[in-house]
Amino acid sequence: MKKVFDILFSFLGLVILSPVFLIIALVVKLDSKGVVFYRQTRVGKDNIDFKLFKFRTMRSDSDKSGLLTVGEKDSRITKTGYYLRKYKLDELPQLINILKGDMSFVGPRPEVRKYVEMYNEDQKKVLSVAPGITDVASIKYRNENEILEKSDNPEEFYINNIMPDKIRLNLEYLNQRSFLKDIGVIFKTLREIIN
Repeated sequence: MKKVFDILFSFLGLVILSPVFLIIALVVKLDSKGVVFYRQTRVGKDNIDFKLFKFRTMRSDSDKSGLLTVGEKDSRITKTGYYLRKYKLDELPQLINILKGDMSFVGPRPEVRKYVEMYNEDQKKVLSVAPGITDVASIKYRNENEILEKSDNPEEFYINNIMPDKIRLNLEYLNQRSFLKDIGVIFKTLREIIN
């Protein structure tokens, strides 16, 4: 059921939102130099790497100065990127990842390899399912950038506090997951974006 839902609604989403994709792509291109789509290697199901698609929201090669985005006013974020991130529009290209089978609508958010290498054996259980565009942890940490901005050492705070809590929430999700709960997570996510 979940697989059929993912394929059907990612395809419909790409078709219906294609005009929005074109407008965002044009604005991203006009706002700053660089590619329209940002592709980052993330870790997916069964600990296998895949390329995650996003609309580019930062200046080219920004990830070389750090993988975490700290604060809403991170100087690497473009003017357009600020709004795309605020309303989660930068995540729309992940519909492509869902259609390809790399991701699902709901599941643990895919992490970069650097941080996955820090997981213990129990935490690695989150890699037993397809990662998602949204999850319970994404809802709880919607303002993660602002939390990190208040820390003296954002990366250390992420590794020691935020990341373990996200994994804990995702392990709880694994034990209780169902198609109806996934639908609930999708609606909660939409409500958070609108508010």
